[in-house]
Amino acid sequence: MKLATLRSGEPDGRLFVVARDLSACAPAPVATLQAALESWQEAEPVLRALAAAVEAGQAPGLRPFRPEEALAPLPRAWQWLDGSAFASHGALMAKVFGISDHAEGRPLMYQGLSHRFLAPSEPAPFRSEADGIDFEGEFGVITDAVPAGTAPEAALAHIRLVVMINDWSLRVLGPREMKTGFGWVQAKPACAMAPIAVTPDELGEAWNGGRVHLPLTVDWNGARFGAPLGGAMGFGFHELVAHAAATRDLCAGTIIGSGTVSNENYREIGSSCIAERRGIEMLDEGAARTGYMRFGDRVRMETVAPDGRSVFGVIEQHVVPFAATPA
Repeated sequence: MKLATLRSGEPDGRLFVVARDLSACAPAPVATLQAALESWQEAEPVLRALAAAVEAGQAPGLRPFRPEEALAPLPRAWQWLDGSAFASHGALMAKVFGISDHAEGRPLMYQGLSHRFLAPSEPAPFRSEADGIDFEGEFGVITDAVPAGTAPEAALAHIRLVVMINDWSLRVLGPREMKTGFGWVQAKPACAMAPIAVTPDELGEAWNGGRVHLPLTVDWNGARFGAPLGGAMGFGFHELVAHAAATRDLCAGTIIGSGTVSNENYREIGSSCIAERRGIEMLDEGAARTGYMRFGDRVRMETVAPDGRSVFGVIEQHVVPFAATPA
């Protein structure tokens, strides 16, 4: 089942069920995705029945799906927790920046800005090019309510939806905040999310071990930048959910990210963030030569299934300066 949130004039938009080929959609009987997640046991069968009607072309209110009308599936969320589950990325960043990626066998995770997720085609506003503007392609999951102390095996059942995320980062500011020992604030602005959230079963065999075994393709200014595979996570999403819930409940609508999708053969398969490309250059050539993004640059992300269908739709954004604000 595929779900999207379309513009309605309200902050949380309007929930729609979308056809598997993204050609059509119909309004859900539940107004918002957050409301559906908070009553998932009751909402899911109704939404699945509507999904079948959409596929048959018989759903009430059926209309073409227009991606440009889409917000993030959850335009604002109670909680956004981002992991760093790809060992190759962590090891490279640790080597380049002289930091430790060791967490004694536990996932790395931080709590980020959750009150706003950018729409998939929304311009991404930033203060200055000098802050080191970088994209980060990630997969993520959205949970229902998860009780504190839930074990990884049980956590898998709490993963209700899978999404694709562009976790924007300001790389010049990141190391400065990391040195404080506290979490990121300035270095982590609002993320963007692809228009479609899918139930895990929609991924078929590509959903295995709490991982998305599909490539996340990234194009920067029209050129292919990377296509790393999501299955290389050192910790599955169920393990990330259990880690987050170790000492506290997770509310319905909690979003958990995989961290930058990365593979050991990043020199051949490419990367999903500029920092990794720069790190490779530093190791191979002694200095980074790829600059970060500039105003007007564009980034495009997509995951395509073996049958050729776009799984989550497309994130396609361009970088713009902040609008002028009063002093």
